Amino acid sequence: MAFHYAAMPSSSSSSLSGVSSQPPLHLPRLRSPHQASRRLSALPFSRALPLPLRLRLRIPRPQLPPLPLAFSHGGGGDNDGDDNNNNGGGDGEGDGGAPDNRREALFVLAQLGRKLESLPYDLAAAVEGGRVTGEIVRRFAEMEGSALLRWLLQFQGFRERLLADDLFLAKLAMECGVGVIAKTAAEYEKRRENFVKEIDIVIADVVMAIVADFMLVYLPAPTVSLQPPLATNAGHIANFFHNCPDNAFQIALAGRSYSILQRLGAILRNGAKLFTVGTSASLIGTGVTNALIKARKAVDKELDDEVEDIPVLSTSVAYGVYMAVSSNLRYQILAGVIEQRMLEPLLHNHKLLLSALCFAVRTGNTFLGSLLWVDYARWVGVQKVQEEA
Repeated sequence: MAFHYAAMPSSSSSSLSGVSSQPPLHLPRLRSPHQASRRLSALPFSRALPLPLRLRLRIPRPQLPPLPLAFSHGGGGDNDGDDNNNNGGGDGEGDGGAPDNRREALFVLAQLGRKLESLPYDLAAAVEGGRVTGEIVRRFAEMEGSALLRWLLQFQGFRERLLADDLFLAKLAMECGVGVIAKTAAEYEKRRENFVKEIDIVIADVVMAIVADFMLVYLPAPTVSLQPPLATNAGHIANFFHNCPDNAFQIALAGRSYSILQRLGAILRNGAKLFTVGTSASLIGTGVTNALIKARKAVDKELDDEVEDIPVLSTSVAYGVYMAVSSNLRYQILAGVIEQRMLEPLLHNHKLLLSALCFAVRTGNTFLGSLLWVDYARWVGVQKVQEEA
């Protein structure tokens, strides 16, 4: 408030005699807020004085540590339900989660005490581009603790599949083991007393069956895509199939989504690969079998009427078509729907029970495939139905 000193008149000083007059007494008098404000505005400095620069520099600002972002598991937070919101099947990359994924992955690396340069080049590029989450980085570090897995992680194909499914190696062993047992049993049922005599033919057939079973598990398996984007001058078809998932039904990672068209493209792409694998494996298998049969006939003339040559080309093409259609669809549904979407969320913390159920389901799928192949081969005419006498 402003104070104004004013002189007050004294009536007693004139009435008292003999007393010398005293100087007037000045008392403060209050002014209104409006008058005080008008007086302050006339001062040569502003009413809101800033702090001096030297004092402001001494006041520290609080530094908050970055917090890890939550990694969304399952199908609820993986953008998998937004298949139709991906520009109708463009590049399939969701840019909204890229900065968050990168921040989360770098945070996990810092927790593990590792640098980005310690990762494989494709995984490091995926982290830098925000295409993988911190959970993938943590899973990679945990797998490096095993000597076998550390060796397999050196190969990009195994690296992408092991990061997507930590039971991939177990499923691969299950499928090949069941395939060997089923194929050997079928060969024994077919040859009976000649099984030992024709053991070389049996081994050739079993080896080709193992190759086919390996590719049937490897190609349709869900993956974590670590492949870099194609060059800008790549064609539209190449760019489209490059961005398709490896499994048509797999769950997309956070920050990424696949359109329905891209998922259909995954079936076509894997079908083409399995047709090539099936045709090639059958060509080699039937070729080796026929060569062994001819060698036996040259030694033992009695086998001319007992053993017939297998039609190489027609059998190989028929087997390639069978793998591209029947095997392709069955194994994509098995890996992407039954295992990843049904069994994995239900038994995520019970790996032993999960492995047992996967073994049972894959055994049943192998048995079903054997029955379907016999019916298909007879239908197209590459195998003849033996008439009972």
